[in-house]
Amino acid sequence: MDRVSFKEIAKQYKAIFVDSYGVLKNHNGLIEGVQPVIDQLRDEKKTIRVLTNDASRSQEQQVEMFTSLGLSGLKDEEIITSGMLARHFLELKVKTGKIAYLGTPNSAGYFLQYGLEPIPVADIDLDNVDEIEAFVFLDDEGFNWEEGINKTVNFLRRKNLPIIVANSDKYYPISKNDVAVAIGGISRLIESVLSQKFIRFGKPDSQMFMYAFDDINKTGLFTKSDILMVGDTLHTDILGGNKFGLKTLLVLSGNTRPESVEMKINSSGIIPDFISDSILT
Repeated sequence: MDRVSFKEIAKQYKAIFVDSYGVLKNHNGLIEGVQPVIDQLRDEKKTIRVLTNDASRSQEQQVEMFTSLGLSGLKDEEIITSGMLARHFLELKVKTGKIAYLGTPNSAGYFLQYGLEPIPVADIDLDNVDEIEAFVFLDDEGFNWEEGINKTVNFLRRKNLPIIVANSDKYYPISKNDVAVAIGGISRLIESVLSQKFIRFGKPDSQMFMYAFDDINKTGLFTKSDILMVGDTLHTDILGGNKFGLKTLLVLSGNTRPESVEMKINSSGIIPDFISDSILT
């Protein structure tokens, strides 16, 4: 598939949905040249939404993070995270009791701040689990998941309860060539061990796309054909956009490398409508 210019393709759409990691930033920080691209999209009156599977930060914290990296002008409402959607689910479903989690206290501080008591896996008494009403796989880069995996398995064998995965990503980049396993990958391992299915939020599932679509239609009139989904990962950004009926553009500035893109498309069967080197072109 031939490479195209993101800037030229974007002119055909009223709204641009973009992934965060691999499109706007990478392991080095903000991708150089992203600010002028976002400014140009605003000058062209494009509606922008950042769709991210990062469940460790609130919308406000996401904006603060981007500002600290050097990207100014993003608004809270322009950020849509898998953590938001998972938290909304818990607020509706779990009214009392404790919520156990695998993750860091920092991610739990945002995710479970609406009133219920969070309890880390390490602090669970496996002989006294009656007050725990839900379990959440949270995420935070750099967390040592290995310490909690066995205890998570043994806890989930003891009690039937809602199990939520707040980030579907299997891995995230830590350098140009290397990745680290993310909570989406760990949760799939535990699903396999327990022969269970967990409740997942984030791309490629449709909840995030539906939320973003409904959100932009509060201030304008958009159809799906008005929206371009831009991402760096076939199995989340592109698959999710395709399933929701959006045009999709794969950028090669993140998880999908130029030298392997054709092979990955052929082997996965996930086909973007367009491919571009990055949003800078």
